[in-house]
Amino acid sequence: MARFIPLSLVLLLGVFARVFMFGSVPGDINQDEAFAGYNAYTLLHYGADSYGYRLPVYLTAWGSGMNALESYLMIPFVALFGLHVWVIRLPMLLVGLLSLVAVYFLVRRFLDERIALGATLLLAISPWHVMLSRWALESNLAPGFVLLGLFFFVKGLEKPKFLIVSAAFYGLSLYAYATIWVAVPFIVLVNVAYALWVRSIHNNRYTWISLSILVVLALPLVLFMLVNKGYMAEIRLPFLSIPKLVYFRDSEISFQRIPENFMNLWNILKNQSDGLPWNFISKHGLFYPVTLAFFFVGLITGVYRAVRDIMARRLGLSLFMLAWLLAAFAIGILVHVNVNRVNLIFIPIIVFAAWGIVLVFDYIHPKMIFVPLVAYLLCFANFERDYFTIYKDRISENFCEGIGAAVEFANAKAKMNSKIYVDPNVSYPRVLFYGKVDLKSYLSTVRYTNFPSAFLYVYSFDRYDFTNRIRPERSSAVYLLENSEAQMRTLLDLGYSVESFGKYVVGY
Repeated sequence: MARFIPLSLVLLLGVFARVFMFGSVPGDINQDEAFAGYNAYTLLHYGADSYGYRLPVYLTAWGSGMNALESYLMIPFVALFGLHVWVIRLPMLLVGLLSLVAVYFLVRRFLDERIALGATLLLAISPWHVMLSRWALESNLAPGFVLLGLFFFVKGLEKPKFLIVSAAFYGLSLYAYATIWVAVPFIVLVNVAYALWVRSIHNNRYTWISLSILVVLALPLVLFMLVNKGYMAEIRLPFLSIPKLVYFRDSEISFQRIPENFMNLWNILKNQSDGLPWNFISKHGLFYPVTLAFFFVGLITGVYRAVRDIMARRLGLSLFMLAWLLAAFAIGILVHVNVNRVNLIFIPIIVFAAWGIVLVFDYIHPKMIFVPLVAYLLCFANFERDYFTIYKDRISENFCEGIGAAVEFANAKAKMNSKIYVDPNVSYPRVLFYGKVDLKSYLSTVRYTNFPSAFLYVYSFDRYDFTNRIRPERSSAVYLLENSEAQMRTLLDLGYSVESFGKYVVGY
């Protein structure tokens, strides 16, 4: 029992970092999570997504699509608690917390307690993973689902019924992020081939059920590709839709740009930043600057151990992690990535880094392991301080802090059949989300400015018009505009009352 005390402390630290001020930091809502949340709302109440497809395997959303898994995972929470920012962020939070537990038991299965605790601690305090767990970007589910797929695959080699759970997580991970559609089959094939080589997987009903689950989960996405490549018509069934997107982004993989993409990936890893404020905080990086050096120590050791394990026909962690790392690396060099797009790479990096830290300080002196422990905890304390102060203020611009209260206030002040004029810089999924716009009304009234396009934008739907032009003749209208002195003066001069909501003002 005593050996679980350090694990409990690490998990408590990880829970605190992810739960404290949850739903408030980052404040308000990102446009992608707003669209995912609105789709969860329409799927719950109408059985269809925001483009009218009934139970689609992929959301049309912006026009070029959005991964569907997170919206489906949001549905029970929205049903229980209503459509709120903290509610739609719960699936990502829960997957992030489960990932901490999965890393510990997966690493401990093959390596010693210190490495397992180290890997769990590094993941628990990683700025990348803390930030990922606190908001609802749908692609960020992918690393957690792949991790849980591997965790249950390893358990399934001892108790075959867990192979079914593994197949479910691996299959569902395909609905988390389209970029990993090639990576996951590679990871699964290596896992199975390795298990066959070490004689740990057998011909039984659990193996065949697991294979069937993978095929059943993957088939709709194969059909989705065929539909959007023009080989077959879209499929609309009462229980399933395979939509034809307005615009299909299928040319992002490039073999010609491998050198350029490699340098981009290397710069992200070296600098631990992609320049996007929702993915990093300067000085802290993704998993703290010194970690990359320990990763290379762990990687070299992992390659050596993998070769030995293969030659000895022995099951080990190294090959599983190397296959995962290689698949993620392939994404990074075939596609021009940012942190979100290459999010699959970071868990293997963290596991190898923890291994490297223990090896290095074992070589120096085993009792010196407290040095990196204290150093990382100090780094984490500094990160937490900045996250809840400097970052909270900085990210408010990107997450449009105040927009939720502004939309709700504008709706409360608008009279029956009155127009609400919204600044075009307010991304329209935020209005859909906070306005809880009726799907039938939206579909029958939406008018696009750039149809067809990969990223559709609208100029009107329901009672909302997207313009920042103030029209004196529309005295009954309500205006939701960006907070500027000129806009406020114009509204006041026309006799409007004005309320401020951070970045926005509402004139009525």
